[in-house]
Amino acid sequence: MDPSVTSGLYRDITDLAHDSPSWVRHFVEIGTEAVIVILGLLFLASWWRRRSADSRAMAVAVVGPLATAVAYVGSELFKSAVQEERPCRAVAGAAASLATCPPVGDWSFPSNHSTIAAAAAVALAIAWRAIAFLTIPLALFAAFSRVFVGVHYPHDVAVGLLFGGLVATLVVLALTRPARALIETMRTSRTGVVVWFAGRGPAPEPAAPWAGAGSGQGHGEGYGPGYGSYGPGYGSAQGAAPGSEPGQQAPQGPVAGSDRQHR
Repeated sequence: MDPSVTSGLYRDITDLAHDSPSWVRHFVEIGTEAVIVILGLLFLASWWRRRSADSRAMAVAVVGPLATAVAYVGSELFKSAVQEERPCRAVAGAAASLATCPPVGDWSFPSNHSTIAAAAAVALAIAWRAIAFLTIPLALFAAFSRVFVGVHYPHDVAVGLLFGGLVATLVVLALTRPARALIETMRTSRTGVVVWFAGRGPAPEPAAPWAGAGSGQGHGEGYGPGYGSYGPGYGSAQGAAPGSEPGQQAPQGPVAGSDRQHR
């Protein structure tokens, strides 16, 4: 990309930096480096909280830092191919950069900081959606701060954001399945440190207290052996009268026609 396309915007932002209060300049100078540290700490927090989650969630959490590293390597290869000079040396008439201008050979396009911040922000948002409101603004701040302190063109950071976010998404999607299988294997390991790293996963659910109840054959309605639907002995012998003892026959009534024989 032709650096002159965003040279004017670069001058405007660096002029804004010099016109800003000193505390703003100091905040951005510190923040441009601190963002990477904060995102790294969030990776640790994401891994720790997923140690008790299922294997897929844990896999996504541990793949995130790897995806960020892949994006960084890709950015470095990109830099070596393009070899764009830093704006703090190349743009005539621009205000002096707040940060020290990197040495010759430390190329400008794309921005490594923006690539790393975007990759980490996207990977964290995939693994831990609740903090996307924090990670995405951090990545945007990291990108803007690189122009504000004068070491990158606006197009350097824009491409870095897009490249880092895209690479992180693709790597997470590609590696989640094999990482899940690896986590499941690690959780069955006999080596303590391996199990500690992978976590033990979610606790097994307790068995239902009524499990197996009423499974015996010959039981009546689950009350116990020898019990019928209403109580002991009921329905256990054909012809038994209600209230009779188990096995006791009901009294026989008079047989039809017996009176005639005794008359």
